[in-house]
Amino acid sequence: MAAAQRIVIENGAIATVDADDTEYDSGHVVIAGNRIEAVGAGKAPEGLENVVRRIDATGHLVTPGLINTHHHFYQWITRGLATDHNLFDWLVALYPVWARIDEPMVYAAAQGSLAMMARGGVTTAMDHHYVYPRGSGDLSGAVIRAARETGVRFTLARGSMDRSEKDGGLPPDFAVETLEGALTATEATVKEHHDASFDAMTQVAVAPCSPFSVSTELLREGAALARRLGVRLHTHGSETVEEERFCHELFGMGPTDYFESTGWLGEDVWMAHCVHMNDSDIAAFGRTKTGVAHCPSSNARLAAGIARVPDMLAAGVPVGLGVDGTASNESGELHTELRNALLINRLGAHREAALNVRQALRLGTHGGARVLGRAAETGSLEPGKLADLVLWKLDTLAHSSIADPVAALVLGAAAPVTASFVNGRQIVENGRLLTVDEDVIARSTRDQARRLARIAAQA
Repeated sequence: MAAAQRIVIENGAIATVDADDTEYDSGHVVIAGNRIEAVGAGKAPEGLENVVRRIDATGHLVTPGLINTHHHFYQWITRGLATDHNLFDWLVALYPVWARIDEPMVYAAAQGSLAMMARGGVTTAMDHHYVYPRGSGDLSGAVIRAARETGVRFTLARGSMDRSEKDGGLPPDFAVETLEGALTATEATVKEHHDASFDAMTQVAVAPCSPFSVSTELLREGAALARRLGVRLHTHGSETVEEERFCHELFGMGPTDYFESTGWLGEDVWMAHCVHMNDSDIAAFGRTKTGVAHCPSSNARLAAGIARVPDMLAAGVPVGLGVDGTASNESGELHTELRNALLINRLGAHREAALNVRQALRLGTHGGARVLGRAAETGSLEPGKLADLVLWKLDTLAHSSIADPVAALVLGAAAPVTASFVNGRQIVENGRLLTVDEDVIARSTRDQARRLARIAAQA
């Protein structure tokens, strides 16, 4: 790294979220190129060459960038609908609308979703896109293009559905793919877009939607496809009591046993929600190191329940945080999920011992990296890792009287982001995106939301 351009960050509190939860009251981070070169207490080492910028982080907390492990970007243009529904009724209400999306809508929605997360400290995002209406254009390409323009590290979970209304599923018939079509399109997406390198900005996972919208064959063959291509697997699991009832009625077993029977447990798998899991289910996830994307706000919005996150962590289950689609979490911000994960889990059986502020921060950083299979590259501030990090401003009215900066970040109001770096490149400055125009995106998403509403109403 001797010839790399360096950025030196000094005088800030630092929470590294490494294996020892190392923290510094006042420390430094040195970025060299797209890597973290040094982290430590006090000032940066003297005599560093090629220092192109020095940042005084006084009054700030420096953390790894936040990592989102579950989202549906297209829902940005259907926010605020079906606000008093449980999951199944919500899906029945919204699938006829979602079935009318097209490429311009998906691109605008992805821009909105990504911009909202990035300006709030997300440096690695993911999108589980599974609605591919016939003739709707290159939806996967639109999402990936939006992520590239925003400048975040990105995983596209290429979703699919082949169980429509005529087969006992929820989506309209014209909004699903055939088994063969889904597998072929997913493989093509992986081959075109997946980057397996250490500093990859775009990766692809195989992601059939859920047990009640895909066939058993699609789950089995999707798992085989992912492992043949060497990519990860993602789906929804155990989100509601209705899903558990559905699996028992249709397959004669609960969701976890059903997933295991189709090859969907393993360290290359992560599932969203996992709210309704018994001791045996959690033990199976822990034994196989199957990951979980915990989405506390969405679970509350849809009255799904409280996921047993403390028990999962005790069993060794990898757990990260997810925004989920913004039709069930209208804020679209991951940093608020740090707080909500702690608060909602304290309403469960473990009460005040459920999660503490550092565990919440770990869920949103290192936990997310582990769930996405990227813990060797990101998720903590350590030399050699990718330079994905955030400076949170904590010296204003909202936080200045909270002595513990991690407590201020997690329990206080949403902290302003002074700077966010992805791959060594700054993408946020003083709460505004440097890579895209937020005002243009706001107008575009409004226009596409209105366009979708008109088309859906006419249909």
